[in-house]
Amino acid sequence: MRKAFISPSKYVQGENELLNLGYFIRTYGESALLIAHPEDVKRVKDKLDFTSKKFNVTLVESEFRGECSREEVQRLQDLAREKQCSCTIGLGGGKAIDTAKCVAEGDALIIVPTIAATDAPTSHSAVIYTGEGAFEDYAYFKQSPSVVMIDTTVIANAPTRFLVSGMGDALSTYFEARATSRSFSKVNAGLPCGVHEGAAPAAGGTKAALALAKLCYETLLEDGVRAKIACDANQVTPALENIIETNILLSGLGFESGGLAAAHAIHNGLTVLPGTHHYFHGEKVAFSTIAQLVLENAPKAEIDEVLEFCFSVGLPVCLADIGVDAVTADELRLVAETACIPEESIHAMPFPITEEAVISAIVVADRIGWDFKLSKKDAIR
Repeated sequence: MRKAFISPSKYVQGENELLNLGYFIRTYGESALLIAHPEDVKRVKDKLDFTSKKFNVTLVESEFRGECSREEVQRLQDLAREKQCSCTIGLGGGKAIDTAKCVAEGDALIIVPTIAATDAPTSHSAVIYTGEGAFEDYAYFKQSPSVVMIDTTVIANAPTRFLVSGMGDALSTYFEARATSRSFSKVNAGLPCGVHEGAAPAAGGTKAALALAKLCYETLLEDGVRAKIACDANQVTPALENIIETNILLSGLGFESGGLAAAHAIHNGLTVLPGTHHYFHGEKVAFSTIAQLVLENAPKAEIDEVLEFCFSVGLPVCLADIGVDAVTADELRLVAETACIPEESIHAMPFPITEEAVISAIVVADRIGWDFKLSKKDAIR
């Protein structure tokens, strides 16, 4: 079987690591296009000024308009050419990072997340939206970012909800990679660069990717609660460092080279319910992971372990926790239909998938989550 593994050329993280940004810019030249929301620039302005002066580099601010659209990408590419920028920096959250990936097209790209809310920073893919913010397409590039730089001091001072959401996204990594491995399904690491290039030869995940995905889950269980407490106090501790690495690196490598399965597909289905729109990606993925475990009839001890983890860090365990206080049969059918479209990752599960099975898994996961929360309340009494 053909296998594939993909990763950034370099990953670095540490306290005040942003002060070294100029060093990495210098490996490409003397200037960089900075794609970042003005508020994110403001948060780290002192560090940007310091590194620019220390390494004698120029940061060309782009006044990023907040959406990863084709029009915005073209504007920024034109600006980079006009200013003769030697590399591209994506600083901030997902939209800025994805836009930087599209502008760089796989070359001389430095990613600097200011939150640890998802596993997207290390990947070679981006989501493209219309100018109005509606989903348009996925793009895949010839390689992952050249450098992924994590300033843990910045992330420790971001709202804790982002970190917890990142743990929710990371929670699915092992279970989806495990399912993909069992079904010998293809993984994102084997996909071609560009948009609409047609199908690439199928490539499965490696043992290395599955091992990283398992370590991702183990680290969440070991350090998740302590990392949340540290972030609440805006302090960098070994536990927080471990969870930042877990949310971004281990989960990023695990999902892209290990594979996605039911959890992310069910997440995508749940987005058709308006109540979920105020919740973060990782929060919805956490509940969807429980639904995947029900779908595959995972051992009760494993489901209980996941429920206990979610409850301990404040992740959703039932539909009400993601804004769905009531759901009709028709709405559940629409969720399942969306999760089961032919191109969705749910078909990486190692058994045939039906919409009825997905509906049942969501309903039972919701009931299990409710019962778990009630048991916790009773224990407190």
